[in-house]
Amino acid sequence: MFIVSLSYTAALEEIDVHLAEHVEWLEAGYAAGVFLASGRKVPRDGGVILARGERAALEARLADDPFARAGLARYEITEFIPTMTVDELAAVRERLPA
Repeated sequence: MFIVSLSYTAALEEIDVHLAEHVEWLEAGYAAGVFLASGRKVPRDGGVILARGERAALEARLADDPFARAGLARYEITEFIPTMTVDELAAVRERLPA
């Protein structure tokens, strides 16, 4: 599983120009079963996406984000193994590799 941290590299006015297209891109990620949660950072200087799948495929998907294509954000990917969750997230729990 991955935590993707987006940091804006442009003014919010420029971010907002591309926001609707970014939201459509997010919706496609949810429909594909890759994204599990997402939202704005507080303060609004970027966003966070919780994702699953293969890292290379995620990197390719992130490169297609309208924010990335327009050069408006940089992305930091942190991989982790969710060995403990609340009951509502039991489906994403993983076991540590042997």
